[in-house]
Amino acid sequence: MERLFLTLGALSGAISVAAGAFGAHALRERVEPRLLEVFETAARYQMYHALALLVVAWASTRFTSGLLSASGWLFLAGTVLFSGSLYAMTFTGIRALGAITPIGGVCFIAGWVCLALAARS
Repeated sequence: MERLFLTLGALSGAISVAAGAFGAHALRERVEPRLLEVFETAARYQMYHALALLVVAWASTRFTSGLLSASGWLFLAGTVLFSGSLYAMTFTGIRALGAITPIGGVCFIAGWVCLALAARS
């Protein structure tokens, strides 16, 4: 499990850095300022949760827990749903995609709760 979450965290971090650079350089002149903010939020939250995946990978070398594994998968699902929906909304302009974003946010929260519970068990 530790290698999987380490790999996923590292790849997600790399994608986040690339997205941030793309937003700062290529999107600035192409999208309205509000959508650029949305894109930057997506990249920022992706990086936070890439780091969270690295924490899960590290913690899994110290102890095993189904809750620990669940937190990693929830962080990954949150990244896809939260950041992915915001990236898609920026590129397409379809604001209805924003309805998906809170589901990703709930996954993030649940992931943090699972991580806390795993640490206590």
